[in-house]
Amino acid sequence: MDGFVILLIIIAAVAVFAISIYNRLVALRQTRKNAFSDIDVQLKQRYNLVPQLVETVKGYAKHESETFENVTEARSAIGKAKAGPGGDRIKAENALAGALMGLMAVVENYPDLKADQNFQRLMAELSDIENKIAASRRFFNSATNEYNTQVQQFPGNLIANMFGFGEEAFFEVEEALKDAVNKAPDVNFTGA
Repeated sequence: MDGFVILLIIIAAVAVFAISIYNRLVALRQTRKNAFSDIDVQLKQRYNLVPQLVETVKGYAKHESETFENVTEARSAIGKAKAGPGGDRIKAENALAGALMGLMAVVENYPDLKADQNFQRLMAELSDIENKIAASRRFFNSATNEYNTQVQQFPGNLIANMFGFGEEAFFEVEEALKDAVNKAPDVNFTGA
């Protein structure tokens, strides 16, 4: 009888341990989804700001139609991408970021545009949104890292495999954008 009670206690302890690991995996997955929702809010604000920015720049740079088309196509691709933290959405957002960098390169050729009050307001909004996106991405990637670590570590990996928890992707900047992001900005103090 004593052996049976000990066996029941061991089985109960293992069950409680497995349940706690499962619940931890669920909580980490939810934290990751919530983190992506935070990114999504900021990305939607940027998405809504882009047409205003493009229209303002168009008034000054009428012959830059290819750049405007790139921004418009990239914005449209976001609307078509699957919602949620999947790869399609991340790729579409990275394409828009690249197109916006092209738009900013066009802006450099028009000093009158940079002095325009509406453009300055839009750029301040865009800068604020981009900062919030960067912070949200860091939180999302941290949540993804914590989730992936739990999925990979023993004994969490046993529970993860049994219940279909798999590794998730980080929200990374594409290679083409990494070069531009990592490049030091040109600073000109000549007033030009």
